[in-house]
Amino acid sequence: MNRSEQTEQKQLLPVIGVVAGAGPHQTVLTIVSGTPAVAVPSPTAFSSSPHQLAYQQAQQFRHHQQQQQQQQLQTFWASQMQEIEQMSDFRNHSLPLTRIKKIMKVDEDVRMISAEAPVIFAKACEIFVLELTLCSWIHTEENKRRTLQKNDIVAAISRTEVFDFLVDIIPRDELKEEGLGVTKAAPFL
Repeated sequence: MNRSEQTEQKQLLPVIGVVAGAGPHQTVLTIVSGTPAVAVPSPTAFSSSPHQLAYQQAQQFRHHQQQQQQQQLQTFWASQMQEIEQMSDFRNHSLPLTRIKKIMKVDEDVRMISAEAPVIFAKACEIFVLELTLCSWIHTEENKRRTLQKNDIVAAISRTEVFDFLVDIIPRDELKEEGLGVTKAAPFL
């Protein structure tokens, strides 16, 4: 095949492009092959029934809601990191250190505990409780309620991979009520 035949064959290959600005249900595919351009409406242009439009709007709302939830969690972790970096007084804690030490000594392998370990463990427990509460509150708001309930905590645990270690603690019937068919979210940290 000589160079002119190759050039002719390249010109006959179809080139596909999308015309921008046509609207969400009027996207036009333009197919160009050696002949004049042919406009083909997108599949969504044919399927604009009220049910499908409502479904698409619901999907967009869910996507927007998920973005807001991700933003809330990112803001939470940013504020926690900033608080830790600025912490100078390690003597004041939300959780009592004596209780933390008792929990640590439950493990038979633990014989001695340094002075710093309960402080760090207390902060880790505090952050854990705050994140679980935030994830539970997000579920409460999804259901348009203003009261955090037990099923919100179950939903937060079942939706978030970070909390998978707690699944064994939740009774099976509550997990079935919540429905584990919900896709799990990615870890937030």
